[in-house]
Formats: sequence, structure tokens, C-alpha cells
Amino acid sequence: MASLEIKNLHVKVEDQQILNGINLVVPQGQVHAIMGPNGTGKSTLAYTLMGHPRYQIESGEIMLNGQSLIGMAPEERSCLGLFLAFQYPVAIPGVTVANFLRTAINAHRKAKNPEDKGISIPEFRRLLTEKMDFLEMDHAMAGRYLNDGFSGGEKKRVEILQMAMLEPGMAILDETDSGLDIDALRIVAEGINSLKNEHLGILVITHYQRMLNYLKPDVVHVMVDGKILQSGGPELALKLEEEGYEWTKSVEAA
Repeated sequence: MASLEIKNLHVKVEDQQILNGINLVVPQGQVHAIMGPNGTGKSTLAYTLMGHPRYQIESGEIMLNGQSLIGMAPEERSCLGLFLAFQYPVAIPGVTVANFLRTAINAHRKAKNPEDKGISIPEFRRLLTEKMDFLEMDHAMAGRYLNDGFSGGEKKRVEILQMAMLEPGMAILDETDSGLDIDALRIVAEGINSLKNEHLGILVITHYQRMLNYLKPDVVHVMVDGKILQSGGPELALKLEEEGYEWTKSVEAA
């Protein structure tokens, strides 16, 4: 079974040690959640997995479907099936959602076959309409500039639309619930749930149990001080919701 595998990963950011030996396996077809206090390295892990050049890997390994990602550019990782939904998606004025998505799809196709001429406009429109209907999105959003003037909920829904169009094998959702009200959270979570299948692994990074009420993770991991301190079932997220992270100090001491 395909999977994302992280072995003893140590990462620095501007000479500051952030990740201190992360070990994690996310199989295809499962939802894993990472929870932890602010500043513990959750977003650092997400950006490191996607290949952000600011994050310096000191040691360790990142494998996707048995292939090492170390040294690969972000676009190469994307073409291999890795996807990152940003906590704060950036706006790109002048580039419509539709044009952005078509360019991304063509880049993936070109990576698989250099002779590929790209997806035709009629085929792309059919695919985009199908995915937007599936996610219950207004078709007019495709003609708007990417994230320019979008609400928090709209930005996150477009991230999920990208995921639907690119059909990755492994998706990292970096605090996708951040900045969403209750209604927007429900809509975004329903979109994610609609894409879940045996071919997609999901690693969701979140602070709050409310997101996991919708996504129903198979495994919950607690990250503290750049390490996975404990892993368990969904009940672990409930414990964090009720007790906070104070109890983790006794686990660290042990």
C-alpha cells in the first residue's frame, strides 16, 4: 500500500532547531491528525514535506510511495502526488482560478509525459464543472482571480477544489480550519470528506477537535517540542480538548 513515511526527521529554520526526530507513517486510505501547542513544529513539518527551501533538513528521510523526496523541488513532489493545502492561501491577482488549475494539471501531465500537449479546453471545462458540482461550488468562482478578495471560507474551498482536480495520493492539510466560522468549517470539511477514498491519504494538522468531528481520523498524533509524543485513536483528540497539553509534560518526563 502506498504511503507517506517520515523517519527520524530533524529540521532547522534559520539556525533554530524545530523538528527533533519525527517518525510517522500515513498509509493511503487513512486520515491521520497531528495536534499540538503553538510553536511545536506542526506547520514546519508541513512545509518541510512540501520542500519549502527555508526549512533545512539536518537528517532523516521523507518517502512517498517508497521514493525519497529529499532534494526534490516542490513542483516535483506535487507531480509525484503530494499536495499541501495552506493555512493562509495567497492571492494571485490577474490569474483566474480556472487558469491556475489548468496550468497545474498541464504541469502534472507534462511531468508524466514530456510529449503531452496538455488538457484540451473542452475536456478541462467538463472536469472543472464536474468537480465544482461535486463540491457544491458556484461556477462563477472559476472566473475570479485566485484568492483575490476571497473570504476565509472561499479560500479554503478553492484549496479543496485544487485537491479534487489534481487527485493527489497524499494530502497535507495545514490548519485548514483556521479562520473559519462554524458554517464554513462544515462546508470545507464536507468537501474533504467527499474526496476521501482508498487511494488518498490525508495528514491534517489542527488545533481543534471541531475539525476532527467531521473528518473522523483513523489515528491522532500529539506533537510537542518537535516530536511525536503520543499516538492513539480519536479519543486522544477528545482528551486534548478536555485537558489541554499540560498532561504531556508527565509523558515527556517518563
